[in-house]
Amino acid sequence: MADDEYAPLSGADPGSFGKILLSDVVVRRRRRVFWGRKWNSLDIENAVGILAMHVLCFCAPFYFTWTLFWVAYGLSVVTGLGITLSYHRNLSHRSFKLPKWLEYFFAYCGVQALQRDPIYWVSIHRHHHQFCDSERDPHSPTEGFWFSHMFWLFDANYITEKCGGPSNVEDLEKQPFYKFMQDTYFLHPIAFGVLLYAGGISLSCMGNARLLTLFYQVFLYKYESNPTMVAVQCNMLSSKLTALFGELRYHYYGSFFRNLGVRIVLVFHITWLVNSVSHIWGKQAWNTGDLSRNNWWLALLTIGEGWHNNHHAFAYSAKHGLEWWQIDITWYVIRFLQAIGLATDLK
Repeated sequence: MADDEYAPLSGADPGSFGKILLSDVVVRRRRRVFWGRKWNSLDIENAVGILAMHVLCFCAPFYFTWTLFWVAYGLSVVTGLGITLSYHRNLSHRSFKLPKWLEYFFAYCGVQALQRDPIYWVSIHRHHHQFCDSERDPHSPTEGFWFSHMFWLFDANYITEKCGGPSNVEDLEKQPFYKFMQDTYFLHPIAFGVLLYAGGISLSCMGNARLLTLFYQVFLYKYESNPTMVAVQCNMLSSKLTALFGELRYHYYGSFFRNLGVRIVLVFHITWLVNSVSHIWGKQAWNTGDLSRNNWWLALLTIGEGWHNNHHAFAYSAKHGLEWWQIDITWYVIRFLQAIGLATDLK
């Protein structure tokens, strides 16, 4: 990698780029992100996709309803479990087993997070554990907060250089389902987005008694002999139809913006915070030889992933919250699946 693709901070000591704010983490390399390096098609694809989701997210407040808010929240939790339960604890670390149909279901939920396919995600994460916070770590804060948070996603050649070598995901590559997801992963969130756009109409119609009233009025017009009354009722019908279709438009845009944009952006940053914040701020209960930290507020946001130092100390454990007070929602879901006989061989 060319030396001019790294830019030292002004006033930094030789071999050091200073510390990240309010931490003891020293930035040792700083990669040029936007200019001074070559972008490939995958970098552009990732950047455009992430930018598009943020644009949709910013549109969502203009179409706010509490119904759509709670639908988006529920979908965010399910999508988040696709990352934490499936991509991370089940596929990356094999911390427990699920029936194949359920394993594939949760993995498909992870695909809806728009964080690439299971094969790619798991490969990157296994490299992260193998080379944690070294020069070969694909997303270490030793290259800066924003690099570890999201900028590494826009530098495919650099990540390939770090993570090249023999495959570390042969267990997934031999399964046709995951190969299919690898080849088509981008189509699935798009298809779900189209479904959400169309489904917004149905959502606003559910339980809407006015539809039945309108149809009833149309039926009565055939038997109304008073022209004035017909005109009045037609005007009323026209006003109601106008208001109704305006409401429908309001909901299907809202469903699209909130349930696609907000959901994906929320899960984006919650996942990325594990890569950045949990290697910078927090406490180390275990001497793991890396920068991993336990962070209670991040654990709440990430449904248990914030107990990151615990995780690096016991990488194959399905349970990250080791103390009774360390809330770990993903673990509770796994335990529930175990209780009903669906999750086995918990580590």
